[in-house]
Amino acid sequence: MTEKIQTLIAGHWRDASGPAYSTEYPHDASTVATLHAANAADVDEAVQAAEVARLKPDWAGLKPHERAAILHRIAAGIRARGEELAQLQRLDNGKPINETRALVASAAGTFQYFAAACETFEGAVTPQRGDYLSLSLHEPLGVVGAITPWNSPIASEAQKLAPALAAGCAVVFKPAEITPRMAIELGRIAEAAGVPRGILSVLPGKGSVVGDALVRHPLVKRIAFTGGTSVGIGIARLAAEKFMPVSLELGGKSPTIVCADADLDHAVAGVLFGIFSSTGESCIAGSRAFVHASVYGDFKRRLLACAQALRVGDPSLESTQMGPLVSGSHRAGIENYVQIGLDEGGKLLTGGGRPSGGVNGINDQGYYYQPTVFEGLGNTARMCREEIFGPVLALLPWSDEADLLAQCNDNVYGLASGIWTRDYKTALRIGRALNTGTVWINTYKVFSIATPFGGTKQSGVGREKGRASIAEYMAQKSYYWGTNEAPMPWAGIL
Repeated sequence: MTEKIQTLIAGHWRDASGPAYSTEYPHDASTVATLHAANAADVDEAVQAAEVARLKPDWAGLKPHERAAILHRIAAGIRARGEELAQLQRLDNGKPINETRALVASAAGTFQYFAAACETFEGAVTPQRGDYLSLSLHEPLGVVGAITPWNSPIASEAQKLAPALAAGCAVVFKPAEITPRMAIELGRIAEAAGVPRGILSVLPGKGSVVGDALVRHPLVKRIAFTGGTSVGIGIARLAAEKFMPVSLELGGKSPTIVCADADLDHAVAGVLFGIFSSTGESCIAGSRAFVHASVYGDFKRRLLACAQALRVGDPSLESTQMGPLVSGSHRAGIENYVQIGLDEGGKLLTGGGRPSGGVNGINDQGYYYQPTVFEGLGNTARMCREEIFGPVLALLPWSDEADLLAQCNDNVYGLASGIWTRDYKTALRIGRALNTGTVWINTYKVFSIATPFGGTKQSGVGREKGRASIAEYMAQKSYYWGTNEAPMPWAGIL
């Protein structure tokens, strides 16, 4: 049964003002929900209401521990609805149920972490250098915009909403058009937890309409964006015209390095998880695997056997490891990249097609694709340079470390990387040489909300997560409090 849903705009639950559209379940292409897209007028209404709401005593007047109590209640609200939210996200983007449960738990943990960080966030009394007391304090920026992607909605949204609320800001959310549900449900949970009316609005719709209006709005003081690099570059240009700070978490083409001394059981498992979990729809997917020539054959044999044994199937089944891709158009894009790899001379080792319907509950109407592995491509091939955002891995042998590092860094992206070695000196040496925001050593794709995350080069600017990210939503202000007994001598007053 298709559900009709409304959204939260300027403190009211209603239909947005744009055209109606529907969301679909990637498992079978069935319609899940219908709703209205927002437009520029909705953006202006939400931002204007947020500007009024943030200055009211029931938000601006709250002490940090009082805001922290609200964040704790949001965390509790997410946990209380945990299974329901996990199932809704499964329907939104087709992720396997075990993965959506983990994402919901992560979102709750994010609010819990920033509740603690909010309550203990401190200013500073700076060293005295004259007849004054000097202080450095942080104050909320005001209304901020958050634009989130379709691949891990509830986790991405929590990572933006929690620190912004902790800082005392008002937030206007633009979730991905095709996966609006998690942001809308977070709006319900936040409202029930005591976030005042108008402080949070959720505006689903097209980025070219809603996102553009949000970035351009003169009252919006910051944008936090996760998504594609080309869109991020456009946001950065618009933000520069306003002198507005941004955080941009963009694309990736992450290398994973298997050294000659690596524990191959760990390396194979880690490389598989890095590229094929989340069906490869992940900015930090380890899509380039550089394997030392001395272990390349053994590694490849083990990897292919495991890749072919992965359980691709119905995301509602707890046994499923890989669900469908998010949409038919996205799958078509991945199929195009696979053909490019073949045209460039790559050898398809496994996968490269759509799995048969009926196996593991696969529906032929769904957007399924097999785990795919190539070899025989150089690092200059398009498949090794461009983000595919799907379950496609390129294997590349290496023997010279200097050449290896040059190839790993020879890419416009610099989001993440992985190293598999038993030698800590090798790990540290290679890790320091890699131009990426995150380096995983003998593990991959593990996260802590306490550890900052972001990229270099065209993978973005700024950092999310970590205690300091609250300050990203605040303006630092310095105070000087004169303690001199006599008037300033310059004026000549005795």
